[in-house]
Amino acid sequence: MNKEQFSKARSILGKTQKQLAQLLGVSLKAVQSYEQGWRSVPLHVERQVYFLLVNRRQKDQPRKRKDCWTQKKCSNKKNCPAWEFQAGHLCWFLSGTQCDCTVDKDWKGKMEVCRNCEVLASLL
Repeated sequence: MNKEQFSKARSILGKTQKQLAQLLGVSLKAVQSYEQGWRSVPLHVERQVYFLLVNRRQKDQPRKRKDCWTQKKCSNKKNCPAWEFQAGHLCWFLSGTQCDCTVDKDWKGKMEVCRNCEVLASLL
């Protein structure tokens, strides 16, 4: 997650830097540093930000979530934890997903792929 995406996520969440820092369990200085690009956003913080985005409430209209297996026309869903736990909108959050592009990757490698996937990209 780059500084622009981090700032956009904070804006979408409607939080001040201080409020987001409290939600993420980091210092205000850390949030400021992520937004300025002085520090890269750690993977665990990025994961928390996406989790907050996917679970935010929208006042004007509820989102219709599309499951990953539908969006990606998955043929291996029966062996995937996203299918097992009916978390197709959280596939990027789960380790061990069976997407051709992320299977057998460590967390860092998985997130590099997921950042460019339409399932996760729809959050920003």
